[in-house]
Amino acid sequence: MKTRGARTTLTTLAGVLALLAVPGTARAAERVPGPGPDRQGVSEVLYDLGDEAFRPPRSLGYVGNNELDGAVYVPRDIAEGRHPLIVIEHGIHATCADAGAARDLAAAKAALARDEESGDTADAEKQQAIIDASVAALYAWPCAPGTDQIPSYRGYDYLGRDLARRGFVVVSIGTNGINATSFGQAETVYQARAALIERHLVMWRELSRTGGGPLKGRFTDAASGRASAVNFRGHVDLGDVGLIGHSMGGGAVMQEIDDSNRASWPRGVSIRAAFGLAPAATWDPVTVTKTPFAVMWGTCDATNGGTYVEQNEGANTVPIAKFTVAGGIHNFFNTQWSPAGGQVLAEDESFPGSRPGTCLAQFPDADSPQPDQDELSERQQRLITRDYVAAFFARHLLGDKRYDGVLRGEERFPGIPDVVDVRYDAGR
Repeated sequence: MKTRGARTTLTTLAGVLALLAVPGTARAAERVPGPGPDRQGVSEVLYDLGDEAFRPPRSLGYVGNNELDGAVYVPRDIAEGRHPLIVIEHGIHATCADAGAARDLAAAKAALARDEESGDTADAEKQQAIIDASVAALYAWPCAPGTDQIPSYRGYDYLGRDLARRGFVVVSIGTNGINATSFGQAETVYQARAALIERHLVMWRELSRTGGGPLKGRFTDAASGRASAVNFRGHVDLGDVGLIGHSMGGGAVMQEIDDSNRASWPRGVSIRAAFGLAPAATWDPVTVTKTPFAVMWGTCDATNGGTYVEQNEGANTVPIAKFTVAGGIHNFFNTQWSPAGGQVLAEDESFPGSRPGTCLAQFPDADSPQPDQDELSERQQRLITRDYVAAFFARHLLGDKRYDGVLRGEERFPGIPDVVDVRYDAGR
């Protein structure tokens, strides 16, 4: 432990230990930390205001409209008091579940590799045309008639349900429109994504204050599709908001809490904390000194999302933390993107190691080469994610200090693999 005045920086190397398979730990693994009693009852509702209902502010110069939809996870006691709101934004991925286009894409890529090896330029041009057409179909928005969207926003159900059991109202928002139009607009894509978060916050502010606005009467039950009469008026606290972002959604969340962007937060909205899951790096460094944040990144993840804490250490006035998960994989944070979900283009995108079940460590220290990493399973990675996310928001949205030792790296959760390296800075 190193101490500089009031600042404490703590790094705890847990190492890559054998994944725990100890009898009797399953029950402990289910005891996810969080505020108050474990509320078993959670309802899920959806809203959809249209595939192109959101246009990013023209001042951004971003071209392309986005959907305004969301999956909402509601605690059983929603009618009792006011609940903090957590908004989740997913990252970039294909938008349309066109299985035929996915098959054509895979076949054409394989054929193109053979053509390049043999020097067959004529066929290479043909295969490239197939690739271009397949990518256009998979990244279209809106999707072609008869083709379902890939609901990336439903890939965090495991987080939404758990957090709702802890008393939070959670909404995971769709970002397919921006995904389909972001290529070639790198300079403003994160600002457009942040503006989308703010639009949802404005709608929720009006709904909670008055029971009206664009969301009035627009909720349907996620299971039955029937209209839902859940009443949010007076029960969602927009002064106590948390953000979660994955991949480019994580970059957008960091853009949103940048010190220079706080003035753009909607009136009456206060973002108290943010959590990035493998957040992609924004084009310009962000300065976040006033909003507590954490990032989680897996060592098998080719997206280097591990620099936000380093960028802001020494200037932050609030706690910040980095959780590095040995064997963690980028797509495994989202159930729609990872293999077990069976969705179009779902995959383990890590680089294979020398043995089955291992991957090549990404961004290792050049002076200390790392061996192959034992990959976590999808379930293991989500248990780890669930526990740390719940503890983080319990601390920063509700002031629950019971898990401070875990967040600082001094303690660990029972029943999950001991593979988390914690870098923590308490702030000045």
